[in-house]
Amino acid sequence: MLKRFIQCLIAVFCGSAAHAFQPMNVLFIGNSYTHMNDMPDLFGRLAESKGVKINVVMSAKSNHTFRMHCERPELFETIKSRKWDYVIVQGFSRELSFDPASIDTASIPYFQRIADSIYANNPCTNILLYMTWGYRNGYPIREETNTYEKMQDKIVAGYKYLSELYNLPIVPVGNVYREIRKNYPEINLYRDDDQHPTLAGSYAIACSFYTAIFKSSPENSFYSSLDEKTAKVIQKTAFNYVYNHLEEFKLRLNTFEVKYERTKDNRFVVYCKSNYPGASSIRWDFGDGSSSTKANDTHYFRREGEYTLKMTVHDSCGTRIIYRRLTFHMPNKPVKAKPSAPVKSNQTTKKI
Repeated sequence: MLKRFIQCLIAVFCGSAAHAFQPMNVLFIGNSYTHMNDMPDLFGRLAESKGVKINVVMSAKSNHTFRMHCERPELFETIKSRKWDYVIVQGFSRELSFDPASIDTASIPYFQRIADSIYANNPCTNILLYMTWGYRNGYPIREETNTYEKMQDKIVAGYKYLSELYNLPIVPVGNVYREIRKNYPEINLYRDDDQHPTLAGSYAIACSFYTAIFKSSPENSFYSSLDEKTAKVIQKTAFNYVYNHLEEFKLRLNTFEVKYERTKDNRFVVYCKSNYPGASSIRWDFGDGSSSTKANDTHYFRREGEYTLKMTVHDSCGTRIIYRRLTFHMPNKPVKAKPSAPVKSNQTTKKI
């Protein structure tokens, strides 16, 4: 029996006029680790190849720290240009490899200004921290980062420190790099400078963001100009690492997941899970006249058809209304075979 199973994370849209089928708006803020190989475009094309309507915008300048971003008026104009569903913020490659005391002085005041601007524009925007990676051979100028592993560990610690201060999710791109380096050393993630991403490296970044935002696999999607084998390895590695560490990196915060299927006994079911710790109320309307106010619930539909699932969340940012279309089909009825007619033969049988 053919089983239909779909898992997806729904983009968050704020306000009573919001509709599920409006495009998702995503902004990337960063430097060359973001704009190299036009990574945001890779992410957008990957999402579109999976059926997602999306607008992706980039505001990135090479070698920029959080402080330097704050000196760019055009960044703040871009932030104010529309209501973003997600804003991804990336620090300079070594900026968060220092100890907390240094981060507090050199980075936090400027990150705070960027975050305040994002929330002032739209309090429902989801800010994601873009964890970068250690250089191929580390950064030898400092003893604590003079190998790849040391540098990567320091970067992880720095992003986790920022995450704890602001209660923000991290997209662990740097750790996806580590998994690929360890298990598939033939895939070169670094350009000749041993820092910046090759196309394969940027594709790994895009796959990491796809998994983090949509909570589903980027497999069987846009490959760019990579060979299919390499693209599939990157897709699978990014998905396995990010999806298996959603809790560790707070990637379930202020999100929900919907899974729906036709079961083996031909029942139509949807599984709804939400994680809005600050919500004063949550309501699911299943599109068949039934509803629920549980954070997590399972609902069965009586008949096949198309339903519009509606979720309403009330929290400190206002009212979030999210829609999702569910479609259920019964399996095709088997075609009955026509009885075969007796075969006539021109052969004569004789007794001997």
